[in-house]
Amino acid sequence: MLIEDDINMFSLLQMLLEFEGYEVARWEGDEQVPEIVSLMQREQPALVLLDVNLRHLSGFDVLRGLRQEPGLKDTRVLMASGMDLTSQCLQAGADGFIMKPFMPDELITKIQKTLS
Repeated sequence: MLIEDDINMFSLLQMLLEFEGYEVARWEGDEQVPEIVSLMQREQPALVLLDVNLRHLSGFDVLRGLRQEPGLKDTRVLMASGMDLTSQCLQAGADGFIMKPFMPDELITKIQKTLS
């Protein structure tokens, strides 16, 4: 599941991930936390790549909602931001953090590490 509100970044990441063999669930960008949690319950993603700074909500709120849902609390979450928020993301319950901008191979390595 890719939760990124920048449409250009979303498209690039989707292409990269699909090229690498991952199936990418689409987040429409207008939902609030309950709708995102509901979407994740339907999709049951192995991993969520979650932008910290979303236009209408915080990635931390999304993470909190995910961790409070019994069926999703163990879903792997890799958070991303242009600022180094590694410790804040890990303390909030993320499984990993990657700083933007990142190279494609760096992202794939981080995803593989997070999934293992």
